[in-house]
Amino acid sequence: MEAKVIPYKDESKGKKEQVAAMFDKIASSYDFLNHLLSFGIDIIWRKKAVKMLKEDKPKMILDVATGTGDFAIQSMSLNPDKIFGIDISKEMIKIGVSKIKKKGLDGIISLAEGDAEDIKFDDETFDAITIGFGVRNFENVEKGLGSMYRVLKNGGKLVVLEFSKPKLFPFKQIYHAYFFGLLPFVGKMFSDDDSAYTYLPESVKRFPDGKDFTDLLVNQGFGEIQCKSLFFGIATIYVGKK
Repeated sequence: MEAKVIPYKDESKGKKEQVAAMFDKIASSYDFLNHLLSFGIDIIWRKKAVKMLKEDKPKMILDVATGTGDFAIQSMSLNPDKIFGIDISKEMIKIGVSKIKKKGLDGIISLAEGDAEDIKFDDETFDAITIGFGVRNFENVEKGLGSMYRVLKNGGKLVVLEFSKPKLFPFKQIYHAYFFGLLPFVGKMFSDDDSAYTYLPESVKRFPDGKDFTDLLVNQGFGEIQCKSLFFGIATIYVGKK
């Protein structure tokens, strides 16, 4: 069986605990580095992902692996009644809560610590679930997808925004040089955790993207699958309906 990709290879803790610790360490620099290393394209990608729900007009939204709440904030464009965000990193949640309060959105958006693989909401609670760049951090992807399926209402949609691996020349080569060369170097310069931006490209490399991921969605019960490639295959939006 292939070993899991983990941030700290010399520790005995499981992936979930390691990922939580990693994001706690880099929380203070996360937003800055996220936008810097993506050249701000991550903002455009989130907007595209949220637009996939525009016609559905969801009123109850859950943002899984919410981090500092960027996806939840972008989802305000859907005019929902309530957005809940959960994340396993308490430090990321703290920053997200502060950000949301400053924007005056704390009456609609609520963030709390929570495990994507064991979501503490009742069955069929949400009209839509979003998750940006978080599925590859799950310890058990199938369990996480199953947990999200459970709390979705019948007819509700899951929208996943995740990194993928471009296959066309020269984007494949440029991507590889950037992700495995420049990105870890810049990440180490600005981050409090040397391992975080080495883990990132490794986790993307091993993530079951494209058809492999849509197969996982189908196996968990999702239907009407959509798969939208972004920026020559660097990222992908996946949509599944319950």
